[in-house]
Amino acid sequence: MDKFELKLSISLEPAEPLYKLAPTRDENGGPVSDLLMIIPKLKTKPEQYIKDTLANIEFALKQFSNEVLFANVDMKLNTLWVSFKAVPGVYGQIVSTLKTNVPEAVIVGDSHSRVHNN
Repeated sequence: MDKFELKLSISLEPAEPLYKLAPTRDENGGPVSDLLMIIPKLKTKPEQYIKDTLANIEFALKQFSNEVLFANVDMKLNTLWVSFKAVPGVYGQIVSTLKTNVPEAVIVGDSHSRVHNN
């Protein structure tokens, strides 16, 4: 399996908390940054829509295969968590690419849409 291929899994057991899964340091001991996006009502969408959305997320994140260390889609919460190397400028690039490929995704903590939507 490709080192950067996303692994999809469906488990009937309780999920591990993100603090146990997401890395806090990169392979060289460097800092890691994180982002959280909400994909509204994803779990209520048809199966094909969900599969397409997951494929779009995978496509977007593969463009940052050297920076992205971890990604998790929580279907129960309709969220996407991404951990990546703390490289200047990469946060905005990842968010922009995800928004282009999954337009309905909303970055948590983003007030731009509310501020500029009069």
